[in-house]
Amino acid sequence: MADQPIRWAVVGAGRFGTIHARVLSSIPDVELYGLCNRNEERLQTAASEFDGAHTFTDYEAILDDPQVDVVDITTHWQDHYPIALAALQRGKHVFLEKPMAASAEECRTLLQAAEEASANSKQCMVGHICRFDPRVTLAREAIDEGRIGRIVSMHAKRNLPKAPGSLRLDKVSPLMGDGIHDADLMMWFTGQTPSRVYGRNVRVDEFRYPDVGWAMLEFGEEAIGVVETNWRLPENTPTVIDAKLEVVGTEGMLTIDCSNPGLSVLDGSGLKMQDTVYWPMQHGQQIGALQHELAYFNRCVREGRTPEVVTPIEAARAVAVMEAAERSAVSGLSEVPALFA
Repeated sequence: MADQPIRWAVVGAGRFGTIHARVLSSIPDVELYGLCNRNEERLQTAASEFDGAHTFTDYEAILDDPQVDVVDITTHWQDHYPIALAALQRGKHVFLEKPMAASAEECRTLLQAAEEASANSKQCMVGHICRFDPRVTLAREAIDEGRIGRIVSMHAKRNLPKAPGSLRLDKVSPLMGDGIHDADLMMWFTGQTPSRVYGRNVRVDEFRYPDVGWAMLEFGEEAIGVVETNWRLPENTPTVIDAKLEVVGTEGMLTIDCSNPGLSVLDGSGLKMQDTVYWPMQHGQQIGALQHELAYFNRCVREGRTPEVVTPIEAARAVAVMEAAERSAVSGLSEVPALFA
């Protein structure tokens, strides 16, 4: 491996898996070795963009292929667990999109597998992309430098217009799909796990999951955080995503505003803003925070070092907190998230 690129295979070569593949194709020291989708038609559509990539309809074939170094899992979130577990047990490096798994218990098993894999110099990282957004990392630096004092209050919103929201609501809830980003950042900023979580959902349409989810995170007696996710904004909302995080401390405050990416286009269909941060296209390459994230993990694999920007236990805690919020929304009571040592 020292004299050749790190070979990646993307499992789940649908819309987001194809974006991953484009990004991987732009990273030096990466070879996009394979694409996998159990739907042959979708697989061939994805593969048509990438000359030379091997195609697979069964991820087991990827795990059996000794040429594959890294398995990049971008499947439906409820399929993350069995694929990631098998890949770790078969000696592959694993990049796993968030959420880590469908439950805290599945995360617990993956943590053990990741620990055993790490002992054999195999790396595992979950894709919490916001930690690679420069606006977020600069905010974290300001907090660590003590510029706003001790955090006492946080409020996050991460909302979508109805059209993209309706495409997701039969697949994942707003809290687990998007709220998990902000729960993760609140824990990253405070260095704490919530002691208690409250959740509320509002159902408008007849999708599998409610259209609106809110969560309140108590960090003991020291701080509180509110996570707002609404996947039913008006159709003519111009933003790609209506996202903002406000953090108030004892000595100051900061705001991370992701609603305005700095580029808006007014055409015959109306005013729309375009992504300039997460995975925009530039000069024929898909770049942005996703590129930084995947390149970082590739360097960790190349250098044989454990990823520190996002650790498996942090990803597991984010799932546990959102799982507790979903339980609370059903029970009407506050819930304590599952704990990980």
